[in-house]
Amino acid sequence: MQELTKITPTDYDVIDVIKTRWSPRAFDDVPVSESEVKQLLEAGRWASSSYNQQPWRIIYGIKGDAVYDRILACLIPFNQDWATHAPVLMVTAYKKTNFDGDAYFHALHDLGLFMGNLVIQANHNGIAVHQMGGIDQEKAHQEFEFTSDFGIATAVAIGRYGGDPDQLSDDLKEQELEKMRERKPVDAFAFNGNFQSK
Repeated sequence: MQELTKITPTDYDVIDVIKTRWSPRAFDDVPVSESEVKQLLEAGRWASSSYNQQPWRIIYGIKGDAVYDRILACLIPFNQDWATHAPVLMVTAYKKTNFDGDAYFHALHDLGLFMGNLVIQANHNGIAVHQMGGIDQEKAHQEFEFTSDFGIATAVAIGRYGGDPDQLSDDLKEQELEKMRERKPVDAFAFNGNFQSK
C-alpha cells in the first residue's frame, strides 16, 4: 500500500516533521516493537512540566498482548472499529494533585506537552499517532486500577503510515483520503493585544 501524503498549506515555514504529521485511522501491518514504543515514551519523558512534576502516566499495549485487549475494550465502539488494526494502543492519564496535595491546574497542559514530544518523535520515525477522546474514562480508571488522584485523559492509537483505507467505513475512508489539511489562520487565535472572539 502506498503511503498517503497530505498537503499542509502553511502561511509561515515550519519544519517538515510538523508539516508531514497527520492522524490516520488505517495503519500499515508492520508491527511497532516495544523498543520503538519505549523510544517514543523517552521523547515524552523530556517534555517540560510545571515545577518538573511530570504528572503524566501512560498505559500501553502492543497488539497480541493482554494489555492491548484491555485498552481496546475501554474505547467507545466507534473507535474500537478502526483502532483494532493499530499495532499499539495507549491510555494517557494525569495526576490531579501537585507535590503539596493541592489541585494541579496545569496537569493536562503538561500531559499535552508530553504527547507533543511523543507525536513529533513518532513522525520523525515514520510512525503515526492518532489521539482519541472516545474512551470510557471511568471504565479505564477501574480497569487499570488508578487511584483517585489520577484522571484519564485520552486513548492513543499508534502504527505506521501506509495503511489500507479500504479497511475503514465509507465515511472514514473518505476522510482518510482527503489530500488537503486545514487549520485556522494564526490571526484567528493569536492576538497582539486584547482577545477577540472570532
